Amino acid sequence: MQVWFCISSRGSLPMKTGRHHLWGFLLPEAEDTIMEISSKENTHFFSNSTVLPVDRSSFKSESSSSKEKQSCCGGIKIFLGALSFVYFAKALSGSYLKSTITQIERRFDIPSSLVGVIDGSFEIGNLLIIILVSYFGAKLHRPRIIGAGCLIMSAGTFLIAMPQFFMGRYRYERFPSTINSTVSLSPCLQDKGQTSLSALEKSQAKINAGCEKEAGSSMWIYVLLGNLLRGIGETPIQPLGIAYIDDYAVEENAALYIGCVQTVAIIGPIFGFLLGSLCAKLYVDIGFVDLDSVELSPKDVRWVGAWWLGYLIAGVVSVLAGIPFWFLPKHLPQPESRKDSSTSSEHSKFIIEENKDQGASSWQQAKLAEMAKDFLPSLKNLFGNPVYILYLCASIIQFNSLIGMVTYKPKYIEQQYGQTSSKTNFVIGLINIPAVAFGIFSGGLIMKRFGVGVLGAAKLSLGSSFLGYLLLLSLFAMGCENSEVAGLTVPYHGAKPVSDHEQALFSECNSGCSCSRNDWDPICGENGVTYVSACLAGCRASNGTGKNTVFFNCSCVGTSESPQSSSAVVGPCQKGNECPKMFLYFLVISVITSYTLSVGGTPGYILLLRCIKPHLKSFALGIYTLAIRVLAGIPAPVYFGVAIDTTCLKWGSKRCGGRGACRLYDSSALRYVYLGLTLVLGTVSIFFSVAVLWVLRKRSSPQDETLSANGESGACGTKSRKDNLVNSDQLIQSTYWPEKETRL
Repeated sequence: MQVWFCISSRGSLPMKTGRHHLWGFLLPEAEDTIMEISSKENTHFFSNSTVLPVDRSSFKSESSSSKEKQSCCGGIKIFLGALSFVYFAKALSGSYLKSTITQIERRFDIPSSLVGVIDGSFEIGNLLIIILVSYFGAKLHRPRIIGAGCLIMSAGTFLIAMPQFFMGRYRYERFPSTINSTVSLSPCLQDKGQTSLSALEKSQAKINAGCEKEAGSSMWIYVLLGNLLRGIGETPIQPLGIAYIDDYAVEENAALYIGCVQTVAIIGPIFGFLLGSLCAKLYVDIGFVDLDSVELSPKDVRWVGAWWLGYLIAGVVSVLAGIPFWFLPKHLPQPESRKDSSTSSEHSKFIIEENKDQGASSWQQAKLAEMAKDFLPSLKNLFGNPVYILYLCASIIQFNSLIGMVTYKPKYIEQQYGQTSSKTNFVIGLINIPAVAFGIFSGGLIMKRFGVGVLGAAKLSLGSSFLGYLLLLSLFAMGCENSEVAGLTVPYHGAKPVSDHEQALFSECNSGCSCSRNDWDPICGENGVTYVSACLAGCRASNGTGKNTVFFNCSCVGTSESPQSSSAVVGPCQKGNECPKMFLYFLVISVITSYTLSVGGTPGYILLLRCIKPHLKSFALGIYTLAIRVLAGIPAPVYFGVAIDTTCLKWGSKRCGGRGACRLYDSSALRYVYLGLTLVLGTVSIFFSVAVLWVLRKRSSPQDETLSANGESGACGTKSRKDNLVNSDQLIQSTYWPEKETRL
């Protein structure tokens, strides 16, 4: 979810995670709208009131003017193409990170709460330098700053993939008989003195020998630092890139160009999740191990795909995207139509040229001092606006809901419906994201077609949120039952039922075996029940290796009458027969919900912009996006992860001991925690939205819906129908949030 912050006249920053009224997705990033809108409406705040000198260039010959115009158009179009590619690159890497959340969790054996910290590190990186970029960005060579940002972003992406090459091959819990075909071991080690036990002890001793080094290495830190670098590198792209276009594009083309950039950005998340789907099909150590020796299937919770491969691809794309900016000029020729305009470039407002005299420098310093003096009164004025503060609270809470939901949506689909990571990412990338984009476009289209005013925008935003969360409520009935796992969700045959507070992994049928309760090496019995390990299933013989291993004489699998006739195969059993149908229902409701929530995004931002005094809009948008990042983008993935961890029934174990990643969740508890937390936060945000609508109704007149913000008549009001149509037209093209587009 990316959010941009810029204190310049064009500035507003991305919010990111994305994250937006949505919006359904994703991540993960939508606040781009802020930048586009504010760049057009706030330029007069910084413009000088002095009379401009006569532009002598107007007396140039027609051929000279034509050449200048052609040069200007050519330069801005090259910049436009380069910026579009950068938007694609950053959306690609951001959405790919969302698609690999579960892969990273399994590869590094970490809980969901820690994965949430890694996900939030992007926002932290953005916040570290956002003020510096906002202030100094307009004073320096903007294209090269963007190019440097791309290099930093690519360096962070490469750093995320580096642990794969330093931490050795992926190891997972498995029974020794499936490792070495030359020694036939009995899963149920009844005779403590048999040869197989000696082999097992040697194998364990070999594992323990490498524990000291591995225990001291926390390679997930490199993933966190890499994502932090991604956040730092991405910071200048939005504010400086959009401002550059707004400075040097023909005024009537600026909105079109910005819309083109946002449209290209939509493709990034689609390719990001599709890339995640492809890499999840490939085994993590592909090219380094014999794949025939891997006994896992993609549906196994221990399966880890080639998560690192996509980061290498995304890093290369980021490097290529940054190259053109090193060859672009610091300035482009001003279009003829803007040389006489009061809307001068951002550089002309903020940069003190070396050839300025001392008087001009002193005047500039006085102006900056005056602006600093007005900071606290402006802040007081802003927070004294009830519409703004209520909408800010509603947005913060709703973004908490949506960011948390989108971050763990792949995990929810995998655990609840038994789907592979590959299929999950494919569905999100090909179905959900287009629905979000279409919803945002529809919201802008409705605003334009019906000339919706401020009060109407508030109603539309509230209505879409209410209907969206109402649809989300129906997902409670579209879950799957828990997988039947002996000792965890169902009892062993003939044993007492398993209670919520007792995990009876040991039973009379495996009491004679020397089993560990920490391992997770599931097998599927011929009775359709999954057992945590072959030992806990009481199996006394095995045949074959790897995926083809078959266990025989499993006392816990067979009935008491014929315990010798039971067998089991490697891997967990499939979910119930009703689960595929429930998954189909879930997809349909999820797509409709994504579309419905995203429809209210454009009206929401119109509401925000129309209820702020014109000279405070940039400041208000900066506070808004900063609050979303700090109070939603960073904490939401963390506490959602903590809540999800509480539903774990069986934790994996690390090679050297200690708790690893969760192997089995309570499906019902996961559904109630994941959807419940999302709905509770969404409901609270709706109450704040109702309060916004109530204040607007109280302050508006039936004739023109003119508002009075802070008790001042006309300080916060709607535009005329014509103005609304123009602004809505711009929103249709530029309201998409690149990275949060993945939100639902």
